[in-house]
Amino acid sequence: MARTKLVIVVMLCLGLAAQASAQEALWNLLHERAKRLYQQGKYQEASGDAERSLEIATKTLGPDHPNLATFLNTLAEIYRAQGKYTEAEPLYNRSLAIREKALSRDHPDLANSLNNLALLYRAQGKYTEAEPLYNRSLAIREKALGKDHPDVATSLNNLAVLYQSQGKYAEAEPLFNMSLAISEKALGKDHLNVANSLHNLAALYHAQGKYTEAEPLYNRSLATREKALGKDHLEVAKILNNLAGLYKTQGKYAEAEPLYNRSLAIREKALGKDHPEVANSLNRLAELYTAQGKYPEAEKFYVRSQAISQKAQGEGRSE
Repeated sequence: MARTKLVIVVMLCLGLAAQASAQEALWNLLHERAKRLYQQGKYQEASGDAERSLEIATKTLGPDHPNLATFLNTLAEIYRAQGKYTEAEPLYNRSLAIREKALSRDHPDLANSLNNLALLYRAQGKYTEAEPLYNRSLAIREKALGKDHPDVATSLNNLAVLYQSQGKYAEAEPLFNMSLAISEKALGKDHLNVANSLHNLAALYHAQGKYTEAEPLYNRSLATREKALGKDHLEVAKILNNLAGLYKTQGKYAEAEPLYNRSLAIREKALGKDHPEVANSLNRLAELYTAQGKYPEAEKFYVRSQAISQKAQGEGRSE
């Protein structure tokens, strides 16, 4: 009798273990697929898988398990990419709190959480909140990984973007150049991180009116992104938009127009026709046509852009 009870207990334990293993396999599958979709710029699909993986992992592991920080961070990243900052912030903060409790003060994963929360604050224009997080993340990465590590290059780049956003060009430029040098040495000249550094340095020169220096950097970054991500990726749309802006500033309207149109088409396809980034592209085209005196064409794009903005504001008031 005792042996029978023991067998039953063992079988139950094995059954529970198998169930837990199946749950873990499912949340990992969903999580990996969400990351892949995110990298492809398919944010709506990615968010669904990320939400499900987080839900399953939370139920299985509990709300404070150290492994949960990764799932929280992934979903927050997807929300940030969609401009859903209100939804992203508590997830970033939960991920950071879990890691601060579970990890040492110099752990690279903690640096990742600090960096990602800083990215969110910068996107919202909260520069005062972002800067200490970037600096803390940079210090951890330099200590844990060494000063020539690609993650250090990322931190330098992000801090430089923050300074650029504030118009602190003298502080930003050496950080961009350091980031670019580290990335090229560690990853090779055709890596996406290098493309990002090239784009950001180009944007810095653009903002300062150094158009001759900016253009080849934009074009190099564009070619790398198209090769690595495909021609319909949102990161490609971003650089097309900025390169078109460079041409418009110089009065090169014929060069700017097809780039703006490509950027608009990519954003409409990836984000839907009512997304704020689509409104941004519409505005850029309207400004281009206005600069050329093509007022009927400009009006059409302004009207569409305003309709998107008004819809977004209305949805914000109803929540």
